Amino acid sequence: MKIQAILFDLDGTLVDSNALHVKAWAQAFGEAGHSIATDAIHGQIGKGADMLVPALLPGTDAATAQALGDKHGAIFKAHHLAQVRPFPDAHALLARVAESGRKVVLASSASQGELEHYLDLLDARRLVAATTSMDDVERSKPAPDIFATALSRLERIGPDAAVAVGDSPYDIESARGAAIDTVGLRSGGFRDAALAGAVALYDDVAALLAGFDDSPLAR
Repeated sequence: MKIQAILFDLDGTLVDSNALHVKAWAQAFGEAGHSIATDAIHGQIGKGADMLVPALLPGTDAATAQALGDKHGAIFKAHHLAQVRPFPDAHALLARVAESGRKVVLASSASQGELEHYLDLLDARRLVAATTSMDDVERSKPAPDIFATALSRLERIGPDAAVAVGDSPYDIESARGAAIDTVGLRSGGFRDAALAGAVALYDDVAALLAGFDDSPLAR
């Protein structure tokens, strides 16, 4: 079946923000009295606080995870959000997808506020058919909720007519749970072995754009 929709992750995929999120999480954990190695934090980037915090602090209850997530969000917004830049050709790839007649969808574990900021940063509002943020679902990636909810907002497009694009193993796991194939990008800093569930791997959005016609996005 022809691909009719492309569901894009944001952080580490379209915008270069993963290292900044690591810094914000390290500060949030530190202020709460927890010393977590930055490599360990990076290994969990791509998840929302509901999944990330328990992975790094086993046994953490939901209220504590939410409080740490709120602290991380406040630190990120105050000190790091303005530093985030789109990856080269991020806007051009979204435009190429839209011009091909396929729906552009943003499906992110970011907050709605961050998603709105990135829509403007990417100059993507006229290109995007639907969005889903952490504020729209009960569980973040790697649960399937974000991709499944994003797909449900498109009329008459099933998972076999969609492809996800993401930079983390949690994007791949989340999309798989929604029966959607994923194109993996190395731009988030994860090793190829961690992205092994992707149907194809590219260095970044610029490489994916350059190979668009032969990529899974153009099936």
